[in-house]
Amino acid sequence: MAYKITDDCIACGACQAECPVDAISEGDIYVIDPDTCIDCGACANVCPVDAPQPE
Repeated sequence: MAYKITDDCIACGACQAECPVDAISEGDIYVIDPDTCIDCGACANVCPVDAPQPE
């Protein structure tokens, strides 16, 4: 099960820097590649708005 970034994302970039497998890419809101995500939760732990959520 991968994490998904919700529309609450403020595109601060905190999650991208924490991802150990580089599964997060930048855009209007950040996006997590579900095939690369290892479900570690590092992104969710640093997000100021709780945008990354488990699917």
